[in-house]
Amino acid sequence: MRVDLFDFHLPPENIALRPVRPRDASRMLVVRGVGAFEDKGVRDLPQLLRRGDVLVLNDTRVIPAQLEGTRGEARIGATLHKRIDLRRWQAFIRNAKRLKEGDTIAFAAGVSATAEQRHDDGSFTLCFAGDEPVEVLLERAGRMPLPPYIAQKRALDEADKVDYQTVFAAHDGAVAAPTASLHFTPELLAALDEAGITRHTLTLHVGAGTFLPVKADDTASHVMHAEWGRIDADTATALNDARAAGGRIIAAGTTALRLLESAADEAGVIHPFEGDTAIFITPGYKFRAVDGLMTNFHLPKSTLFMLVSALMGRERMQAAYAHAIAGGYRFYSYGDSSLLLP
Repeated sequence: MRVDLFDFHLPPENIALRPVRPRDASRMLVVRGVGAFEDKGVRDLPQLLRRGDVLVLNDTRVIPAQLEGTRGEARIGATLHKRIDLRRWQAFIRNAKRLKEGDTIAFAAGVSATAEQRHDDGSFTLCFAGDEPVEVLLERAGRMPLPPYIAQKRALDEADKVDYQTVFAAHDGAVAAPTASLHFTPELLAALDEAGITRHTLTLHVGAGTFLPVKADDTASHVMHAEWGRIDADTATALNDARAAGGRIIAAGTTALRLLESAADEAGVIHPFEGDTAIFITPGYKFRAVDGLMTNFHLPKSTLFMLVSALMGRERMQAAYAHAIAGGYRFYSYGDSSLLLP
């Protein structure tokens, strides 16, 4: 499909630079397969779902994956994208024309890495020096990887260390937050429990590729970056049992949805999964594992707007986004939410 079919105009004032406080005070636009759009709030989620439904959350934890350093006189920026092994990460590089294979980048706090290999997409494999775990080095020298559309408008500060992390983050490895889950609070989770809506977690370490624009003119020419994820056997069994009993599987975020769809077979049975996924969901895709999606509002011409268009229909989502823009909904990572129920 033509990528320009997924374009829309977003006024800059609709882009959220800070989250609302408390987290669950965000607005939420409910989009069903038919009928009028419903202007609700995230706190309405327990009433909008049904007893027996299952909410699936991504428990990845964002690491301080952005680094600033030098190679000689050249300033080099690195955003880690995907772990390769204990000492190596694939990274997107700013000022990459000043870096070649074999060069050493000196980052802050005595942290350094060698640029081992340049990849076809312009990223590099970085090998970090020393014996300390890379996560320890990042805590010393790195900073939280705010999305470009926020970082270009304001500086990172201490508040982002908390704001850009979910309350149930457990497993280090993401370089972008699963932003739909930023809305959850202990109070909202307790209300969901009271309403009989169960929760299960999976882990998908979101990569920096989630921010990359689609440069191809046609979706068939776009290559997704792989991300590592895991669904354990107990979780897969619980989700299949819930669906067999008539419950709906509601993914909290496109990351959870993509991993669930990667783990499901043609019959819709979810299997244990551990490994990379590069699934690219566009209109025409037949969903197997999920019955609904809670998600924030996405970039024009992005793979994520293509995904929600696949779930609800492109014209339906164009109309929903027009409604949201006109209604002053806040977009992107720190923005408001939507609940999509096809």
